[in-house]
This record gives sequence, C-alpha cells and structure tokens, in this order.
Amino acid sequence: MNPSEYIWYNGSFINWNQANTHVLTHALHYGSGVFEGIRAYQTSDGAAIFKAKEHYDRLLDSCSLYDIECKYSVDELISITQDLIVKNQLPSCYIRPIVYTDYGSIGIIPKDGSYSVAIAIWEWGSYLGDEGLQYGIRCLISDIMKTPTQSMPSTAKSCANYANSFLAKKKAINQGFDEAILLNQHGNVSEGPGENIFIIKNNKIVTPPISEDVLKGITRDTIIELALDLGYSVSEETISPSDLLDSDECFFTGTAAEVTPIREINNQSIGDGRKGAITSEIQSLYFDVVKGQNQDYNHWLTYCKEN
Repeated sequence: MNPSEYIWYNGSFINWNQANTHVLTHALHYGSGVFEGIRAYQTSDGAAIFKAKEHYDRLLDSCSLYDIECKYSVDELISITQDLIVKNQLPSCYIRPIVYTDYGSIGIIPKDGSYSVAIAIWEWGSYLGDEGLQYGIRCLISDIMKTPTQSMPSTAKSCANYANSFLAKKKAINQGFDEAILLNQHGNVSEGPGENIFIIKNNKIVTPPISEDVLKGITRDTIIELALDLGYSVSEETISPSDLLDSDECFFTGTAAEVTPIREINNQSIGDGRKGAITSEIQSLYFDVVKGQNQDYNHWLTYCKEN
C-alpha cells in the first residue's frame, strides 16, 4: 500500500498517520461497520470516480441494514471524496469509505450509539496482479461455505461478512492458488471472496442471481449492461461447480478485481487456459469506460477538479 497524505475523518482532513481509533472500538471487536470499495481513474480530464453515486447509495443501504448511523448524505460523501482526491493530488486511486460503531461500550449491543465515518484513498494497482488481468488467474473451489443471507445479509458490505472471505482466500493462497471461489449452502456457485463471477458457454454469459447469497456488485451490474450493449446474451442463473469447470471462459468482476480472467480452477484449465475472446472484449470496453475513453458512458464518471 502507498499511503496518501490525507484521510478524511469525522469532518476533517487529517494526516494519514493521525487517523487512529481506540483499541476498544466496538467495530474492532464485533465487526459493526460497513464499507465500500470505489476507484477513481486517470482520464484526460483528470481523476474521475467511477459510479460514485451507486457506491455511496449502497454504503447508506448497508448502514440501514445494520442499524448504523451515517449523518452524511450521498451528495456530501461524493463531494468530500472529490475534495480528498484533489487535496492528495492523486491522478487515480482506490477509495475506502467506512462507517462504524466507535468506542463507547464493549457489549454486543452498543449503549451510546457513537459512530465514526472515514474515507481513505491511496494508489493501488491491479488487485489480482497485472499478469492476472492479462493472462488469467488460478482459483480453488473453497471448502469454506459462503455465509447464507439468512445469517448475514449478502447485499450489505459489512466488515463482519469479510471474515468469511478471509478464511476462503487464505486457504486458497496457502494451497498455491491466486483466489478462492465460494459455494453456498446448496452447493451452488456464489462468488469470490471479494468478486462476483461470470461464466461463458457457447457465447452465452451467465452469472449467479442475488438469491445465491451474492453481493449485488456495482461492477457486476456494469458488466451485464456492457455485455448486452455488445450484443451478447446475459442471464442470471444458478451455476453448479460442474458448470463452472465446463465453461468456455470464466472471469471475476469487482471494483478491486476489475475484470480478471480465470484460466484454471482446481488445477483444470478453463477453455484453452487463456483469457478468452469474449472476456477480452468486455475487459477492453470496461477499461475504456472507466478511463473516460468512451463518451457513451461518461455519465458514470464524477470528475475531481480544483474549485
């Protein structure tokens, strides 16, 4: 991680190293926080946040699901993020807003309802590596089950949810793979630890429906729309492990992962073991869009300029 100079914390821009919280902060012990992952990309007109409104809408929806109070509106959070990017003079960056239950009481249910809001940004390259974007990654179908929505809402980006992701990813890495793929309680494909998943079979693109304990990913929605615009058939259907292994192409999507091809699962090649033609076409269009090189989708970008 390359730290930036400033973090926005509870209404103020403070130095990165001064963004501290108490060791008995409720969220540290019980996971009572929600967050977002957002990217700003370098464009010919400066840094531009991709789908800022959609991300901050989801952040506040996550707050509502977990009864966490955020006193800032979507428009205020977007404006703060723009100012933070300009203040740090970053042409592109990863953005991590978090709203969490702060220090006050250590019981499971906090008694005083103290909440903090922070937004950090930093320069961050490809989450699964530049080689992963170009050539694809190796994945393991995890024996860690995806947490059912009935237990913890999959549609919320709760800090606590990602203990499940940590366990699956850690086991996959320890066995020599790049990433995990989680199945749900019914044995169907759900998602990656921090990514949605798509398969392609006979030129048809399929992704699991939200009912399979899937996060309603913003990049996921973007890719569905872009694929349809390219003329492909896209559907939300249950995917079995055998469907996954039998696919012609497979890829992950996410703010961090962007569009990352999967070339191998459980030591079995997917298709010819390389990034597929359709994945490549979608990936190329996606990067054109987020970098402001396709004006048809410019409404998805929020530019950051000094006043």
